[in-house]
Amino acid sequence: MSSISNDCVLLILKYLQEENLVETAHALERQSGIFFNMNYVEELVMNGEWEETEKYLSGFTEVGDNQFSTKIFFEIRKQKYLEALDRKDRHKAVEILKSDLKIFSRFNNDLYREMALLITLEDFRKHKSLRKYGDTVSARASILREIKKAIWSNPVFDGKLEFPAIDTAALRNLPSHEEEEKEKEKEEEEEEEKEA
Repeated sequence: MSSISNDCVLLILKYLQEENLVETAHALERQSGIFFNMNYVEELVMNGEWEETEKYLSGFTEVGDNQFSTKIFFEIRKQKYLEALDRKDRHKAVEILKSDLKIFSRFNNDLYREMALLITLEDFRKHKSLRKYGDTVSARASILREIKKAIWSNPVFDGKLEFPAIDTAALRNLPSHEEEEKEKEKEEEEEEEKEA
């Protein structure tokens, strides 16, 4: 995207935020990839909205882009898996293991096998590496810290984590469609009067 296009998108994003059109703003952030809204990701993670978290992230990075991206997606999917185990939803946990976590076996097959063994435990907290796993909220806060560290370290997010100061007055001063219609009607009336 050109510099002018980026400026236009940022201006529109600012306007959408000011008008409280947050879903539209988040969609534009993801689709344009020019501003990463950390507050939004924090909210998604703390609410356990894993699919939406990954969807938003996918506008900026993918699992295999670099080690930081891999860590981000691994932490999200691992937490999703642990929460399924915590709910005793073994069917969902197996599904997550096969569909979401399997990709990480190529990076660390031993870790993947260890995660698979968690299904056999009545309480995964009995595993030595998960003894400190508390309740869901504290676990989400913990992985959020890890995700944020990986995002801040990830070169993919350079220049995208802080919203630049932008004056939306220029956007607000653009004539609205309604004003254009009124102006056109006025011109037509004036033209008719001249002809008469």
